[in-house]
This record gives sequence, C-alpha cells and structure tokens, in this order.
Amino acid sequence: MSRRRAFLVVLGLGWAGYGGLGIVDQPRYGTARGLADLTRHVPLDVLGWMWVALGLVAAAAGLVVNCPRVQALGFTALGVPAGLWAGVFAAAAAGSFPPAVGSACGWGAFTIGVVLVSGMDDPPPPHLRKARR
Repeated sequence: MSRRRAFLVVLGLGWAGYGGLGIVDQPRYGTARGLADLTRHVPLDVLGWMWVALGLVAAAAGLVVNCPRVQALGFTALGVPAGLWAGVFAAAAAGSFPPAVGSACGWGAFTIGVVLVSGMDDPPPPHLRKARR
C-alpha cells in the first residue's frame, strides 16, 4: 500500500471515529460553542454523521488501487469537514468566541496538510526505482 493510500485509510478512519465518538456521542463544550453559528442551521448530530460518512469514503478510497480519481474523491472527503471546521472556528474566534482561535489554527493546518499530501506523487514501485549505491 502506498503512503498516500495509507494516509487516506488512517485519516479516514480517524475522521469517522472523531465524528462518531467525539461529536455524535460526546461533543466537547468548546466544540459545540465554537460551532454555534453553524449549529443554528445544521444540528451537531448531522455534522457528526457527516464526519463519519466522509471519513469512511476517504478510507474506502484509500483501499482502491490504481484509481487516482477515487483517491482524489477521498482527499476531498478528508478536506471538506476539516476546512468547514477551520472556517467556522475562525469566524467564531473573530466574533463571539475568541478561544476558538486554537481550533481554527489546528483545523486549518489539517486542511492544508490534506491538500499538500493530495498533490504528492506516490513513489514508483520497487522494481522501477533506481538502485541505491
């Protein structure tokens, strides 16, 4: 399994766990408070299940071999919830909940990391690599 595909599987399962255990099952006060502007329109449970669904899409995409379009879908599935969290926490930090700035930075960094990894090439298979001296 390539590192990019492993990244999709590991983070996808992590996203699903975060959504199921950290949002649907036991949301933290800071998370709920930082997302208050969004949860006026979309219930927190729905957002948690979004994390679960998109995480499972990313993990499944990581299991598909030699299909860059499916992998691109997986990276999109990782980036969407993290980017949404970054934006909503940044808005909360700029407005009524300044402590959300730490979460905004963390989720923003996650989102940028996903974008950076999505643009990396997998190394060639071992039989096509140059021999080390």
